[in-house]
Amino acid sequence: MLLGPDDPLPARPRRVAIAGVTGSGKTTLAGRIAQALDVPHVEIDGLHWGPGWTPREEFLDDVRALAAWDRWVTEWQYRAARPIVLKRVDLMVWLDLPYRRTLAQLVRRTLLRRVRREQLWHGNVEPPLRTMLSDSDHILRWSWRTRRRYAGLPAQIEAARPGLPVVRLTSRPEVDRWVALLAARGDETQL
Repeated sequence: MLLGPDDPLPARPRRVAIAGVTGSGKTTLAGRIAQALDVPHVEIDGLHWGPGWTPREEFLDDVRALAAWDRWVTEWQYRAARPIVLKRVDLMVWLDLPYRRTLAQLVRRTLLRRVRREQLWHGNVEPPLRTMLSDSDHILRWSWRTRRRYAGLPAQIEAARPGLPVVRLTSRPEVDRWVALLAARGDETQL
């Protein structure tokens, strides 16, 4: 069930997943939704990445444990984790921003993290910018390769979870308006 930013939700969500391409703002939005709904936000990258940018062996066990919680918000990432999250989610939010916007956000975020040597998950930091030329999986190159990944998202979700509400947000003003509506509706059953 594809919804726009002004459409009412069928019920107050308890478990929310945020889908979108790299750099679209999934984690930022997940934090805002968690605050609006007063539910925990678990950053799925923090479950996935271990020291030295190595995937953690316990990643999928951690995702299963998260999915079992009664209330949460997380990002819908990692092919192996998506079915686990999708099975339990009661609202999918799709950040479908123009690629030029997501690329600009990603470049800015990557540069700032690198310049500040910002520690991410388990002590990891962004690699030197020059690695973009040699690393085929550098975040900026990955972004370009996967920029159309969610073009068919509504049909994929409908096939896997018929009737699951998917809110599509296509601009920052829509995101802001939708989050404000979500927060303003408080504990209402029908949103």
